[in-house]
Amino acid sequence: MASPWLPYADTTPVLSQPDDTEDEEGLQAKPEREEEPDVQTITGISTSHGVRIVGVLCFINLLNYMDRFTVAGVLPDIEKFFKIDDSKSGLIQTVFICSYMVLAPIFGYLGDYYGLLLLTRGLVGVGEASYSTIAPTIIADLFVGDRRSRMLSIFYFAIPVGSGLGYIVASQVKILAGDWHWALRVTPGLGLLAVLLLVLVVREPPRGAVETHSDAPLQYTSWITDLRALGSNRSFVLSSLGFTAVAFVTGSLALWAPAFLYRSRLANGSLQPCPTEEACNTSDSLIFGIITCVTGVLGVGSGVEISRRLQRSNPRADPLVCAAGLLGSAPFLFLAVVSAQGSIIATYVFIFIGETLLSLNWAIVADMLLYVVIPTRRSTAEAFQILLSHLLGDAGSPALIGMISDRIQRNRPPSFMSQFRSLEYALMACAFVGVIGGGFFLATACFIQADRKRTELYAQGQLNEPSEGEDRIVVPQRGRSTKVPVSSVLI
Repeated sequence: MASPWLPYADTTPVLSQPDDTEDEEGLQAKPEREEEPDVQTITGISTSHGVRIVGVLCFINLLNYMDRFTVAGVLPDIEKFFKIDDSKSGLIQTVFICSYMVLAPIFGYLGDYYGLLLLTRGLVGVGEASYSTIAPTIIADLFVGDRRSRMLSIFYFAIPVGSGLGYIVASQVKILAGDWHWALRVTPGLGLLAVLLLVLVVREPPRGAVETHSDAPLQYTSWITDLRALGSNRSFVLSSLGFTAVAFVTGSLALWAPAFLYRSRLANGSLQPCPTEEACNTSDSLIFGIITCVTGVLGVGSGVEISRRLQRSNPRADPLVCAAGLLGSAPFLFLAVVSAQGSIIATYVFIFIGETLLSLNWAIVADMLLYVVIPTRRSTAEAFQILLSHLLGDAGSPALIGMISDRIQRNRPPSFMSQFRSLEYALMACAFVGVIGGGFFLATACFIQADRKRTELYAQGQLNEPSEGEDRIVVPQRGRSTKVPVSSVLI
């Protein structure tokens, strides 16, 4: 007799958890819409308090990204002050991302020494790593369904908006103070306010309670078991690789775009080089920061809304919207790079369109992770995705772009034009990486329904995880041999 809750198991013996099933029709069947649970009853946290928690988490995320991109807002001044080339300039951001606000106050006051700048830039990122891993899972445990998607979109608004504010604040503080060092001393004071709000407002809800409709503790497995399960989760792996491409492109543009625009105006003669004892012109950082803020709001909001509407007719909408965003942004970013010398206005227009399309991904990728990974593994999954996207994405891309630029300049006589051309050719790599990332999201669309259904069945207690070290046997299913745990075969 077939199990009543597993529509894809229609032969005997009945299987409760196959390792791999080629025929996923049952898993892909669209579930009936259920009423959302009473979150306050389950978690003990009211909706209004949950909204306040999201507001605090959003403020901290905004502050994190402001801090991350203040350096990019005054990069020409830093290069002139330390007399460093593009490779060393890119290394500043790479070291920060690699360690991923603990020593932010010290960082602001040790900027006079390049070695200390690198060291403290790395240490500043330590606190950011733990926060970025845990915050999305707290939101996931406070809200469900469309409300969760909207709250995640609010949280992820902070990434492009905070990044844009980093350029704007850095450039304007430098002008007001007459010294680029002060641009790096703004966020530490705000960080103290963030810690106070975190302690007073944020409460951690029971993990996974809103999905299991119970505050009973879930069964945790070992870290190694979690990693193995995540490695076999095709939607998670492929979407993480796609998000890595997003991180590569945004990391490169975040550091190098203002400097590239500055060099393009030096090359075509529309701007004179900054005097030795004076601050460099930062209008490009200001404009790029405004564009980043606006495109972030448009992109993140549009991505969530487009995906929500398409979900009604296409359950694969999330990865498809992400793929469309990356593939669509690639040609516009390429055009932005090649048109910089001819028309700076056209470059800004192409950057605006490209960044808007690129920003479609932020909240959607986070939402996909939450519904294809079981609650007890979400923090591990967030950590793994952060590690992968930074290791292969924005940790290395600024330094890589800088090294490519220096390599191209090596055999050319030094001039404003050669500095511009070398960085132009190096930044072209972003468009090609974007296309590769779009391919990963298209591949994710092939598996997203089945992986989402498995996670839902597990949260409802209708699908069990195999015990660690449990023996497995091979049994027939739909004419195929499938390896399953012994305990999953009902005699």
